[in-house]
Amino acid sequence: MNLLFAFGLIFTILALLALVLLVIAPPPKRVAVERRIAPGEEYVSALSRATDKTVAVIDTAMAQRNRGMFNEERLELAGVRTSPSGMILITFSLAAVFAVLGVLVGFGSWWAALWAVLFAALAPLFVSALLTIRTSRRRAAFADQLDDTLQLVSGNLRAGHGLTQALDSVARFADPPTTEEFSRIVNETRIGRDLGDALMSTAYRMRSDDFTWAAQAIEINRATGGNLSETLQRTAATIRERNQIRRQVKALSAEGRLSAIILIALPIGVFLGVLLLRPSYLAPFFVPPWGWMAIVVAVILMTVGTVWMLLAVRVKF
Repeated sequence: MNLLFAFGLIFTILALLALVLLVIAPPPKRVAVERRIAPGEEYVSALSRATDKTVAVIDTAMAQRNRGMFNEERLELAGVRTSPSGMILITFSLAAVFAVLGVLVGFGSWWAALWAVLFAALAPLFVSALLTIRTSRRRAAFADQLDDTLQLVSGNLRAGHGLTQALDSVARFADPPTTEEFSRIVNETRIGRDLGDALMSTAYRMRSDDFTWAAQAIEINRATGGNLSETLQRTAATIRERNQIRRQVKALSAEGRLSAIILIALPIGVFLGVLLLRPSYLAPFFVPPWGWMAIVVAVILMTVGTVWMLLAVRVKF
């Protein structure tokens, strides 16, 4: 009831503020910013200046650290254009929002501070999990596009283009993330890196065995000669058949993966729901020592069960 009353009070205050500031006494009309600055000057708001200063401080603090949770390589693999310092700033902002949610969950008791700290600590884990998911989806998209990519390279070679020109054509006309990865390959070869090394580096970054085979075929052809177009065409046909089997396996295992997700999320959702609606029902679990022991045992069993189910529904192909 306290939580519902708090939410009702907050929404009532927001509605009154909106009524007063937007209806009863709206702000006076202001001249557009573009008309108040001299020609050629760029307007920078106070929020933008504060953000730039904060990012500069974070960059200075990270200058001596080459790797971290949000390094440039990981952000690039996830397809995120934000700099590491910007991602850290976003994480801090998200932690502040989570802390406010924690205060609302424990509103009216000393548990509010504890929930705020716990919720804020979840922000880096949430962002890290989001980056991992984006990286996995990007690698899966690259693998699905690979057969069409090799077919495009083979077509360019049959048309009389060189290998570098064929790769540049893929970098310009393919779909993301293939165009991004092949642009990286082309740019690396232009600054002097060996083409075989650039191809193998991309295969390692994208965790693609199929592209490793294609890179090896290109490297062998460069060393021994032969019809590279026909070789890539056969490789693309093999990869296309493997992708069909992979999609079939994924469809057959979809029911098991969905069941695992539901079984993992159900107890967590029930616990959070009861905690929000009837906190007194879970009060005995927070009484030491038996309550805390029960929570620790439940977390351990939940972790073991989660790992077990994820391994059971994971089909390695």
